[in-house]
Amino acid sequence: MTYPLRTIQEDGDAVVVLDQTQLPRETAFVRLTNLEEVAHAIRVMQVRGAPLIGATAAYGVALGLGAAADDARLTHVLEVLGATRPTAVNLHWALARMSAVLAPLAAAARRQAAWREARAIAREDEAANAAIGANGLPALRAIAARKGRVEVMTHCNAGWLATVAHGTAIAPIYAAHAAGIPVHVWVSETRPRNQGLLTAWELRQAGIPHTVIADNAAGLFMMQGKVDCVIVGADRIAANGDTANKVGTYLKALAAQAHEVPFYVAAPVSTIDFACPDGAAIPIEERSVDEFGAIDSKVANPAFDVTPAALIAGIVTERDLRPAHELAGLKPD
Repeated sequence: MTYPLRTIQEDGDAVVVLDQTQLPRETAFVRLTNLEEVAHAIRVMQVRGAPLIGATAAYGVALGLGAAADDARLTHVLEVLGATRPTAVNLHWALARMSAVLAPLAAAARRQAAWREARAIAREDEAANAAIGANGLPALRAIAARKGRVEVMTHCNAGWLATVAHGTAIAPIYAAHAAGIPVHVWVSETRPRNQGLLTAWELRQAGIPHTVIADNAAGLFMMQGKVDCVIVGADRIAANGDTANKVGTYLKALAAQAHEVPFYVAAPVSTIDFACPDGAAIPIEERSVDEFGAIDSKVANPAFDVTPAALIAGIVTERDLRPAHELAGLKPD
């Protein structure tokens, strides 16, 4: 098997995804054939990462229209998929795009059009993430020019596993490695789901030097001068640049500010929610207490936190790298 691969691939009248709940222990694939299987895959995080969730949901619409494609069925399919994860805006962006394409069509034409549009969303995500890598590379190259190498810290997993291909936060790291720039990655374990281990798994496949650290060790390494920059992904970016990402991101941004370490967010433009004015308006998903394991105390398990735009040195999209408070120019016409 060659890595990195495309995380969602068509297989006849189905799609095949890498089951991320089995990683890094086992590499397993799941074949999704209907609406319920796609909704389950998103909900339990067999697929995860905002861009991949969006692409998977688009394919879920195509699969959900297999038996019928009348208005009632289309509405039902969109509602089922829309209820799976609240924070990742790419999910709702992809469903809105599918609805805009399919709703005006006759029922007989919808299924074929749905497959066509889902393919387009997946292709565009792949291209956007490759461009994110190219646009983030100059920041890493500049650090390497001064220091001879780059020490990057990241949180959660925003590599190719979280997208259709290439990744978001890890895309510039892949680009730097491919350009021959010596790069080392500090990988935060990211509890309670330990999704940093997915980043470590990815980096191992790519031969990129990395070290897994406990979440709460991040500030220490920054204080010791071992981190040149932080790059994270995003599940939703508000119009003012406030950014929701896996819980624990905000603490890293605070530590980065305290130690003058630039903190970057990398995400496609589709992750920017221009209808959301600021971070206070971003819904925060509360995950099951079961993710903590057996515990007899009351548990709070928010999946995300919000990093204010003032703590973000720049946001890297497929368009460019720009200050977090200057996103208005990226708004679609």
